Amino acid sequence: MEDKLKIKLFLHSIINISFIIFLSLYILPVESSPEIISRFQQYLQINTAHPNPKYYESAEFIISQAKSLNLEYETLEFVNGKPLVLLKWTGENQNLPSILLNSHTDVVPAEHHKWNHSPFDANVDEFGDIYARGSQDMKCVGLQYLEAIRRLKGSGFQPIRTVYLSFVPDEEIGGHDGAEKFAESEKFKKMNVGIVLDEGLPSPDENYRIFYAEKCAWWLTIKATGLPGHGAKLYDNSAMENLLKSIESARGFRASQFDLVKAGLMAEGEVVSVSMVFLKAGTPTPTGFVMNLQPSEAEAGFDVRVPPTADPVALEKRISEEWAPSSRNMTFEFKQQGYNFEKKFVTATDNSNPWWKLLEGAVEKANGKLGKPEIFPASTDARYFRKQGLPAIGFSPMINTPVLLHDHNEFLNQAEYLKGIAVYESIIKEYTSYIELAGDEASRDEL
Repeated sequence: MEDKLKIKLFLHSIINISFIIFLSLYILPVESSPEIISRFQQYLQINTAHPNPKYYESAEFIISQAKSLNLEYETLEFVNGKPLVLLKWTGENQNLPSILLNSHTDVVPAEHHKWNHSPFDANVDEFGDIYARGSQDMKCVGLQYLEAIRRLKGSGFQPIRTVYLSFVPDEEIGGHDGAEKFAESEKFKKMNVGIVLDEGLPSPDENYRIFYAEKCAWWLTIKATGLPGHGAKLYDNSAMENLLKSIESARGFRASQFDLVKAGLMAEGEVVSVSMVFLKAGTPTPTGFVMNLQPSEAEAGFDVRVPPTADPVALEKRISEEWAPSSRNMTFEFKQQGYNFEKKFVTATDNSNPWWKLLEGAVEKANGKLGKPEIFPASTDARYFRKQGLPAIGFSPMINTPVLLHDHNEFLNQAEYLKGIAVYESIIKEYTSYIELAGDEASRDEL
């Protein structure tokens, strides 16, 4: 077994090294791959995990990169202590709608002791895998934007359309003090944005995943009340008994939705997902809980994600009548209840949307392949831009990569990271060269 592992490590290393040499010689001529990877590591090493993200340190790093690229930059603070960095690459025709490349700077917390490598060291293992919180979600994309622009500038390319890059805070806790306020601001209106690119998900196969809509979050708490009683007593309608009935009802609905995914009848983004995230009950003591007392209250929390194709009225009726009926002394409350059931929350994926067609062509030019368009199974900041009536596409160029967002040992292979830069270079070039002529479309290459 040891010999087989050594052979596997050797072959994987040879493939990795060969690919990086190929990129260095033919694909990434402007600057060497080690320097590019080093900048990515520097960004990953800034601990922007909640509850105390180092936003200012992150902002300083992004601004330093903007200066090195001669990009215009400014810092916006819609809420004190939460800087949003906005970069600008001015195009030749500022009357044309601009391109916005959005990414968030914050990351979720990590349980350090459960990682093989420290989550904020950005270690690279023998396979070329870069281990860090944010390596997939989504510091990779933010830096790929910048590296793509570095290459385009190095080649002498001049954009026709203006490109903005927004590095926003707080996406992982709802985005209300970041992208939401930004999208609603006068500053954003003056930017004349025509298309937004935001985060997607890694693909375990060779087709890049691409997203045109997303689920909205219904964060739900269900509370049961009842008479307290001795732990040995049998009686109806205790708080715990009523809550368990609700949990079982929600679990049954979850199973019916999950069965559709398992059977291949629907994608994960097309069903309602229900996950219980906390259970609170009992009378605490310094050493645990009182074991001979049935509590008078019990509460459970659920993360419910609803696709834009669902019927929100029917779902809320199910919650009130089946999961939390008042006849069982149940109440429910939405801590957050997103709404994305209007047409504007779904970006067109056909020829009516020239940006979609351009992105398909750009990925193909970069020797990539797109999978079937999907509904994002969770929520991203893209919803705030769609709310303004703008097309927004979720796309993170990672293939042959396990989905490890919010998981232990999140990583991205350095070869995949470098390939993603080439993909974004192609996309930015296509988007910024696109001109509308009397309802038709053309790129600079075609004119």
